[in-house]
Amino acid sequence: MRLVSNWHQRQRTIFLIASGLSTAGSFAGLTAKGWILMSGTQNAMLLALHFAALSLPTLLVSGPAGVRTDRIGCEKVLVQAQWALLGAGLIGALAIPLLNGKAQVSVLLLSTLLMGVAGAYELTARNKYCALLVDEPQQLAPYLTSFSVVFNVGKLVGPPIGGWLVALTGPAMALSIDAFSYLLPIASVIWLLQPNTAQEQRSTGSSSASLRTAWNDCGPILRNVLQFTAVICVVGFFHPGLAPLIAADTLGPDPRDLGLFTSVLASGSIAGGVVLQRNSHKFSRRPAMTLGCFALITAVAQLGMAKGGSVTMVLTMALLIGAGTAGLLSSANMITQVGTPQIIRGRMAGLSQIAFLGGGGLSGLIAAALATTVGLSHTFAITGGVGLVLAGWEIWRRGETVLPERTETE
Repeated sequence: MRLVSNWHQRQRTIFLIASGLSTAGSFAGLTAKGWILMSGTQNAMLLALHFAALSLPTLLVSGPAGVRTDRIGCEKVLVQAQWALLGAGLIGALAIPLLNGKAQVSVLLLSTLLMGVAGAYELTARNKYCALLVDEPQQLAPYLTSFSVVFNVGKLVGPPIGGWLVALTGPAMALSIDAFSYLLPIASVIWLLQPNTAQEQRSTGSSSASLRTAWNDCGPILRNVLQFTAVICVVGFFHPGLAPLIAADTLGPDPRDLGLFTSVLASGSIAGGVVLQRNSHKFSRRPAMTLGCFALITAVAQLGMAKGGSVTMVLTMALLIGAGTAGLLSSANMITQVGTPQIIRGRMAGLSQIAFLGGGGLSGLIAAALATTVGLSHTFAITGGVGLVLAGWEIWRRGETVLPERTETE
């Protein structure tokens, strides 16, 4: 029994490492694309469109992704999505040497759009796949939050790699690394991992397998989790899309300045993820309090960015923004997974993506419009103020709500 348990633990570690290395390559590529768009156009709205192309597809495809995952199985959808991500990354890499000007920008945005579509399927399937790698239901929450830590480590090392590769060898190398990094999770899922597929529950092709059914069956507490996450992300989850603009405005225009800024954001994300991972059971029981507190941290940090100051002050606020948003998104994902039966977890992962990535895509467009109209500091002041009110209201109204603990994997 101990040998089996040790092998399962190694499987979970392999999957975490492969996903983390792939994430590092992805953020190297995103940093390179952001720098290309920023240096070539100086257009904040184009940066927002770039992030929207990555995140807004979730509004359209996360629902079908969740339904497909619950119907045909998470492992099959996961592998298909990873191959699609590889192809989308190669399109972006080839755009650099083959195209220039508006054509290059258009193909880079197309590459990001395709990655957004494929990524929605990948994340949905991966969430449900994780439940097949754990031995006990109590292991699921810490394992899911471990992905947050590994993901944000990738965010930490990826942007400096991307910034230095752009500075030393050009953006094509960063985009190539992004594309080929997807071979690692593909290889691990196909050849190295042996999930317990016998325990996976799949839905039928009837109306009971719809996204609406999952929404109705998840209960009022989890519906509020999804609603609050969506609203707070629309208000204040714009820093991934506008990172090149924020870094240029506060630190400097060099790609290494962008790498520094995004790395500090990622460091905060790691800290937020570690706090959540170490308190996963306790935090999952109090969803409104957990989400509200992480949203509050983000709002206060945005108000600090609005005030401005020294480089140290800016980086400290960036650290807090990273911690707050990572804790919010990871806890929303964790709570909606551990609080529902396995048969609807694919669709719940889809609904979670709609909430935080769809909301984030809209947030980037809104913030870009505000930054163009009233300036970046006033944009931070507006979003931070609104976020502060929403977070405080959520804590005051629902802070004592307790999510019933599930005792079975299904």
